[in-house]
Amino acid sequence: MTKFTKQNLFFLVSGMIIYVVDIGVDFWVASRYFCQGQYSWSILILCFRGLSSTITQVFSYEWFKNDWEGTDTGKLKLVFVVHLFHCGIFIRYWFALKYGFQAAFKQTSYRGASEADPSNFIQKQAVDAVTDINMLRVFKTFLETTPQLFLQIYILLGHGKTNFYQYAAIIMSFCGISLSMVDYQISLRKSLPDKDEFHVLSKFTYLSYKLLTITSWMLSISLITLLSVRISVILLIFLWICGFIWTLKQHTTFCKSKRMEYLYRTVVGIILIFSFFNIKGRRTKVCISIYYATHTVVTVSILFVYMFWKPSIIKEICFTIVSILTILSLVLGIIFLVVYYSHFHPTTYCTRQACSDEVDEVAWQKDRMETGRFQNFLMQ
Repeated sequence: MTKFTKQNLFFLVSGMIIYVVDIGVDFWVASRYFCQGQYSWSILILCFRGLSSTITQVFSYEWFKNDWEGTDTGKLKLVFVVHLFHCGIFIRYWFALKYGFQAAFKQTSYRGASEADPSNFIQKQAVDAVTDINMLRVFKTFLETTPQLFLQIYILLGHGKTNFYQYAAIIMSFCGISLSMVDYQISLRKSLPDKDEFHVLSKFTYLSYKLLTITSWMLSISLITLLSVRISVILLIFLWICGFIWTLKQHTTFCKSKRMEYLYRTVVGIILIFSFFNIKGRRTKVCISIYYATHTVVTVSILFVYMFWKPSIIKEICFTIVSILTILSLVLGIIFLVVYYSHFHPTTYCTRQACSDEVDEVAWQKDRMETGRFQNFLMQ
């Protein structure tokens, strides 16, 4: 098992600080828009925040309930109340910091349930606690941070007014996306067996691929929203339907209950609007090629529409600069994608049970508590 180090503990603390600061920035930006009479933007920001927080609290509580099945119901009721007030993530940070500190500084002093090898036991507890947090942060990233980034880019392009708080929101969005993506991959490689360490070069390549492709897509969607909000909404709904249908066809088994499984598939459909998401841990060369080829076609089509249909808008939004940034970030993002998958990407994700289409459901649910949720929650 890969060790949980002091560096990992530092990133955990940094992630918690950024999480708290991000909440403060969101409410600050929303209040500023509200004071300026921009009520729709303020409401949108709060809706993104409320939706992402609600969904992450639901998943967090379900995981606590699954992990603590058969334990003290009083403790579970207390956890439910904390999640009801949207503070469940802080319970998870508490456990992660507790186990992470023990794993990083007191590995030989722990006397827990695994007397044979206590250091391995506390290492697993730390990794599992951080892994759950990082999965929840992936949900938050694509339910709140990425839509927030899209909204701020749209406002800057369409209204020409720039304020410090807008740049603060954009910077926090990029920081949130970056930290979430890197921490996710670190947890992935720590949680699954026989995975290489996530070194500096592979981190840089993966982060560049994600940020550049997402930035290009945000600029493209912002441009089409400037052209027509209705067309933009229809396009986003259509992309979500396509992602949701693809998720249904994958027959995912991430959650124990059907109700939670459909919620999970709904969230995955939203994530697929912004970035590719591998939900079965299988080779996805064809799927990822189709995904980014579609993004490329849509992006180029939007730019052509502006050039030939709406030349009057081009002067208003500095079209040349925006189009260069859109194409450049897309091309560089795809280059980094190819480099990452050619040289740094783990080639085999799953154990035999996790990759089988015909796994016995009861045996799978029993085994999942030992192998971790990452066995069936995988993003490339």
